[in-house]
Amino acid sequence: MKKSVIAIDGPAGAGKSTIAKMAAKKLNYIYIDTGAMYRGVAWLVLQKYQVPVNTAQVLSVIEDINVRLAYDDNGNMLIFVNEQDVSTAIRTPEVTALVSQVAAISEVRQKMVELQRKMAQDGSVLMDGRDIGTCVLPNADLKIYLTASADERANRRAKEMREKGYDVDVEEIKKDIIARDEADMQREVSPLKKADDAILLDTTKMTIDEVLQEIIRLANA
Repeated sequence: MKKSVIAIDGPAGAGKSTIAKMAAKKLNYIYIDTGAMYRGVAWLVLQKYQVPVNTAQVLSVIEDINVRLAYDDNGNMLIFVNEQDVSTAIRTPEVTALVSQVAAISEVRQKMVELQRKMAQDGSVLMDGRDIGTCVLPNADLKIYLTASADERANRRAKEMREKGYDVDVEEIKKDIIARDEADMQREVSPLKKADDAILLDTTKMTIDEVLQEIIRLANA
């Protein structure tokens, strides 16, 4: 019987968003990219303040924030922050550098989790992030912890950024990924970790198609 609510967690650069988006399309599910929601918050913070930012500044930004996901006619996910389309703007290195700090703030997570749970309440949802199986959707029908080696994740992220026109250094990206892993795993609020009942899926030596097929198999098991 096909699982109604699927949660995919894992560290930065593991390919969660890419795989989750493809799997949701195959399953005819709604895909919810929670990382994009936190990126939306980070983007708005950067519109109002210079880095480094403090917690008080972030809290002032989220007081009246409205984060909304939508899809265009081709099925591509769009993210709106206060009704402004920031789908491309949230993918910059500046936003990436700030998002873990923003996501570690309990008030930010509380607000985003509330929105995410509302999105999932009707079922047929595939949601990915850092704490979906452990915090946001602890009763999800299927939980997957998607990971890969730091080297592999750095290479994937570098390729993705270069395709978007950014001049990047893979070693710097690797350092950033390791630092983000530590920040995500050590934060006090909803740290990144594998749920006890999640299936571990190491994609280091797997192709995208192999990972996709395994997730579809698990979803239909």
